[in-house]
Parts: sequence; C-alpha cells; structure tokens
Amino acid sequence: MVMIDPSAISARDNYKLLIGSIIPRPIAFVTTLSADGVLNAAPFSFFNIVSSNPPMVSVSVQRRDGVRKDTARNAIGNGQFVVHIADESYVEQLNVTAGSFAPTESEVAAAGLTPVASERIAVPGIAEARIRLECELEHALELGGDAAAGGDPACDLLIGRVVYYHIDDALYDEHGHIDPNALQPVSRLAGHDYAKLGELFTLERPL
Repeated sequence: MVMIDPSAISARDNYKLLIGSIIPRPIAFVTTLSADGVLNAAPFSFFNIVSSNPPMVSVSVQRRDGVRKDTARNAIGNGQFVVHIADESYVEQLNVTAGSFAPTESEVAAAGLTPVASERIAVPGIAEARIRLECELEHALELGGDAAAGGDPACDLLIGRVVYYHIDDALYDEHGHIDPNALQPVSRLAGHDYAKLGELFTLERPL
C-alpha cells in the first residue's frame, strides 16, 4: 500500500491522484452568458447533486493562476447557468469547448452546437444535449489555494438551484424515470480518457 501525505506533494500531483482515484466522474456541460452577451460553454467533471429538496447541483470551476474562468465569472455576474448532461451523441463537440477561448469567443459557435432558448432564465441551452437543467445561482464559494490567508482561491464552487428540467421524450418513462441506456452518458477518467456507461447491475438496499 502506497501512503502519501498530500501536504508533501504539489498541487499538480494531488490533482493527478484525485482524478485518477475518483472515477468515473459525471460531466456537467455548462453554458453561461457574459456581460456582453457572449454564450460561453465548457465541460466540468467536478460536478454532482447537492440536494433534491430543493433540487440543487454543484459545479467546481478550477481557477487558472488564481483567475476566474469565464463560466464562474459569468454565473456569478448574472446568477444563472444551464447544466447539460454529457452523452455520446455530442461528446466530440463538447471536447472542442474544453480548449482555450477568449471571453469574446463563443465555444458554442466554435463547436458547431445549436443554442436553444431556456424557459425560466436568460441563458440559452444547447439543443444537442438530451438533458438540460436550468439553474439559478444559490451560492458561490471561493475555496482552496491561499484563500484562508487572504491569497487567491483555487476554485469557485457554484451551487445552482434547478428551476426547470428539459428531458428528451425518448429518455423519460411514465413512472418519471430516466433510461440510462437510452441516455448513453459519458464520464471523465484521468488524462484524456472518458468512459461509457458500461455494464449495469442491481443490489437491493438492506432494510
């Protein structure tokens, strides 16, 4: 058994251990609007459910050299964003949006994705995604880095309240369940690797 003190290694090495250990990770494909009306989009695998009452999700946006990324800056600026569940049908276009773009450039346009109006918020979603969650920002927390000592944080944790669901008819059954096989979600591993859903199995929860 290898034993490692996280305080004795670099932030980069801690990152490699975490993304190699915590797998697979669901991917939030997030759209936001800049103050100038540019539609930004980017994928994030530091993503999960926070609460079902009310429905809330979290997306952790890592900073670059202490500087907020467009997604965090836009979401905090106008209090809205859309989370799309990544799936096989558009994962190659999603990967394009992970590149470095200027704040004045739209990743949506660069990837050839299709904007679609939301119902409750001003931020458009992406038509190619089969599940979209319209979110209003509930909390934004600055975490990590030297934040406690007054320095630059390492990330912005966005907690969004889901105010509207968009679910493809082909995924949704009469009991309110989503068919995972039909969704064909993709998840992140380490490096450049992704994973498909894989084999499903069932275990009854103990009483």
